[in-house]
Amino acid sequence: MWYVTRRLAPGVYATLEPAVNSMFRAAMVTVIGRDRDLQFDFGCGVLPLRSALPLSGKPVLAVASHAHVDHIGGFHKFAERLGHASEAAGFAGQPGVETFAEEFRTWPNVADPLPAPGWTTADWTLRPAPLTGTLAEGDSVDLGDRVFTVLHLPGHSPGGIGLLDERNGLFLTGDAIYDDEILDDLSGASVTDYLVTMDRLRRIDCQLAIGGHGPEMTCARMVEIAEDYLRRRG
Repeated sequence: MWYVTRRLAPGVYATLEPAVNSMFRAAMVTVIGRDRDLQFDFGCGVLPLRSALPLSGKPVLAVASHAHVDHIGGFHKFAERLGHASEAAGFAGQPGVETFAEEFRTWPNVADPLPAPGWTTADWTLRPAPLTGTLAEGDSVDLGDRVFTVLHLPGHSPGGIGLLDERNGLFLTGDAIYDDEILDDLSGASVTDYLVTMDRLRRIDCQLAIGGHGPEMTCARMVEIAEDYLRRRG
């Protein structure tokens, strides 16, 4: 099985591509709502994604945390696609925003085992997924029985966003923070922005934080990571 899904909380699931190199192995989070489902991030697009997700059959709101290849590979398969306006060109496959698709294509041993015998990255392409709408700081994502607030969290990328469900203590952080090596020297990244974001993150209250990479975090662990970054880079 190319995709592996785990239940993290009632109605909350994380899906991974275990065979993908850890550099590009990103979490895809599904939240089942009363009126519609939320799909947050979309892997690398090596194999068809949508049918592998634990969606309920209700309408799906697809939200991308940012426009890097490991988060938007299957984004094009959803009708309602939301992300931050500053990375709209990247979602649409246009110049001006780095998606790191070429890095994925040329990465050594990017998949092990392969998705099919003889498969190479020449068989793969990052499909354009133009946004159908945009999300900005303070916007709401309403599933009917749970509401997420959009947080603009630049640093890893200019348009990085997280979704915070304060009532249920759930925080989807994308690559703004995760329990692994924080990458802040990529094209489009900004240490200056990251310092502001990390200072903000250490003040957020939640019970479960799901990052774009690495294991899920308690609030205490998220704060520890943020404060460690501030000590090292501030």
